[in-house]
Amino acid sequence: MTAMATWSPVRGSRKMRILILGGTEEGFQLAERLAELPGLEFISSLAGRTKEPRMPRGAVRLGGFGGPEGLAHYLREERITHIINAAHPFAEHISANAVAAAEAVGIPLLRLLRPAWTARHDDHWVTVPDVAEAAELCRRVGGRILLTLGSSDLEAFAHIHNAHFVVRMIDVPERLPLRDYRTIAARGPFSLQGELRLLAEHHISLIVTKNSGGDATFAKIEAARKTGLPVVMIERPPIALDPRSPVVATVEDVIAWVQRGAG
Repeated sequence: MTAMATWSPVRGSRKMRILILGGTEEGFQLAERLAELPGLEFISSLAGRTKEPRMPRGAVRLGGFGGPEGLAHYLREERITHIINAAHPFAEHISANAVAAAEAVGIPLLRLLRPAWTARHDDHWVTVPDVAEAAELCRRVGGRILLTLGSSDLEAFAHIHNAHFVVRMIDVPERLPLRDYRTIAARGPFSLQGELRLLAEHHISLIVTKNSGGDATFAKIEAARKTGLPVVMIERPPIALDPRSPVVATVEDVIAWVQRGAG
């Protein structure tokens, strides 16, 4: 835990106290930028799922809240005045909880959401709505498949007999629910040359990924494009663009929102 930043008014006599739902590169960068602004108090909340998370500047909270009611209770207890949801585009539960809790408490919520990747004419994407559909496609085609998913998504692939999976994730559990696999522990950003080398060394015939957006892991998309490999692209969940919270794409957009007094 780190010490609180100094608190002071931002608009009139109203004091701004911000909760950042982080754990992403954007959340980290946002904390760095807010720490440079005088008179702000903010707390970064990290889910605590990775063993050694990169700790942002300012106060940090680790762990879940206990659903929307728990988050609403936390907002009241900590006198939070504004929420910035900088969570991963696929962090469905915390994003839904943030919308519900912000409504319950009656405070502004802003979504910081990196733009999704979009296919070019020379990409070979098969777009699917969820992990289950991605797993069914893998079952049909088999082969040597690169999975860049979280451990909680892998159960959907447990029944597949005709594929060898290369699974890349930040923290690798002792065992995975897959029949034939090898693991690679790695954290982005990744380079194009590194991704091309990985695809060649493991004779990958198919890539499965989520449409996370951003630059840190885009090199695998570029590598697939250069080699003509197909990509199973899992679409973002609907909560990623919930109309109840305005969406901005960059940290600088958030800074401008804060400096305007955040509504």
